[in-house]
Amino acid sequence: MGKTAAQRAAKHGLQAGSPRTGAPGATSAPAGPQGKSSPGLLVIAGVVATLFLFWYLHLMVPGQLSELADGLSMPDSMVFGYGEDHLAALRGAMDEEALGRLSYVHKTAGTLFPLIFGLTWLLIIGLNTQRRALRWVLFSAPILFVVADLWENIAIDNALGAAELTGGDAALAGTLTVARWILLGLSLVASVVSVFTRGVGRPPELVTQHKG
Repeated sequence: MGKTAAQRAAKHGLQAGSPRTGAPGATSAPAGPQGKSSPGLLVIAGVVATLFLFWYLHLMVPGQLSELADGLSMPDSMVFGYGEDHLAALRGAMDEEALGRLSYVHKTAGTLFPLIFGLTWLLIIGLNTQRRALRWVLFSAPILFVVADLWENIAIDNALGAAELTGGDAALAGTLTVARWILLGLSLVASVVSVFTRGVGRPPELVTQHKG
């Protein structure tokens, strides 16, 4: 009959009574979170990409294209919207090459920006909001922003590239531009609300652990 751990410890010392590493009955510490992707890193990468695309799309490109349009502002950058007269002036000032460059920007950076922004802000809100009802209310702002932004790109290209500019095309493009800026602001507010209501809906013990 084998000796017990207490008997081995009495005969050979304290270390003999403890299971050896790799022996039956030996336990090891649970593996830590190493090797797992962190949602926080995804958020940081998304925010950095969003800021870069915002600078490129709303600060750098409009200035370059304005030089090709006799100094007229690009529709995307006009927060308070525009009318048929402004689009008509752009159609007269921009040649085919300039209109092609604007359309190319809409199809590249103009598509990447709302998609990356929307996914990043959905992740921020989802990570910080526990209550399902509140989460979906906050989700609505970035989702609607993505829809409005992508639709605005199409509406502007259609209005500027159409054989004849109509009041309906101009009104649609101008309305979508104003809507996207409002929804962009609401998305930023939604992310702030999600951070400040982070503990709402969590069990008390989880809230205590987070604060600790």
